Amino acid sequence: MRKTYIILALFYSFSAYSQKFHDLALTPPMGWNSWNTFRCDIHENKIREAADAIVSSGMKDAGYTYVIIDDCWQDGRDSLGFVYPDPVKFPSGMKALADYIHSKGLKFGIYSDAGDSTCAHYLGSRGHEYQDALTYAKWGVDFLKYDWCSTDSLNAFWAYTTMRDALFAAKRPVVFDMCEWGNNSPWLWGKDIGHMWRISGDIATCFDCEVNHGTYSDWGVMRIVYMRDSIRTYAGPDHWNDFDMMEVGNGMTTEEDRAHFSMWCMLASPLIAGNDIRHMKNETKKF
Repeated sequence: MRKTYIILALFYSFSAYSQKFHDLALTPPMGWNSWNTFRCDIHENKIREAADAIVSSGMKDAGYTYVIIDDCWQDGRDSLGFVYPDPVKFPSGMKALADYIHSKGLKFGIYSDAGDSTCAHYLGSRGHEYQDALTYAKWGVDFLKYDWCSTDSLNAFWAYTTMRDALFAAKRPVVFDMCEWGNNSPWLWGKDIGHMWRISGDIATCFDCEVNHGTYSDWGVMRIVYMRDSIRTYAGPDHWNDFDMMEVGNGMTTEEDRAHFSMWCMLASPLIAGNDIRHMKNETKKF
């Protein structure tokens, strides 16, 4: 399988259809994502407050620029198949929210899935990739986290390539985060498709544990590090191993948080905060 992916990646990187926005992530992206703290309990006011906190806390000055809405924002598709957000959670609409985030000097990120439905059972992008990419461009999206639930027998290489090409066709530069969990070794073939790729299942709020859900597991900080301790050579400008959103500030000890943050830095992982940055302790701010 590894040889097959390498051959595909080499072929596709030299083909006329290889279309990736370059120079968007010369260093690992930094920002904040809503999932670890809020799960599906999201609202545009919380996202605005998070953007405000990034600025007021000094995180923006330290390089944290992306404000990313994770799963659960979708409500449906219109008669033409274009996705629209939940009007209760986002009454002002995504364009207005993106404009607010941009007014703060920050960048706007959103979430979708390569399958028919997302991991929280909302609308996925399968069969609507080009429509969704056009919608994201209209809203002003700068970052797309693209998950891997409900994908059945889809081929990861081609599924992510399809969305990459859709984003490029929409003509708005977007950092493409391939959240494929490492099942198909994306570090072997993702360099010409995405700017970062997840290398494991979801992180858990613990330093060294496994949270077994039966059909899948969440992993503690050290479990993720041990799981992928040999892939660092695949990371570099515009293509990064993503060790998942950080759990710094979410309940581990200060020493564990410090070690967690330090290892993510040493591994050149994107630094995407996952805590409630509106109410950070001073110890967390120091990181």
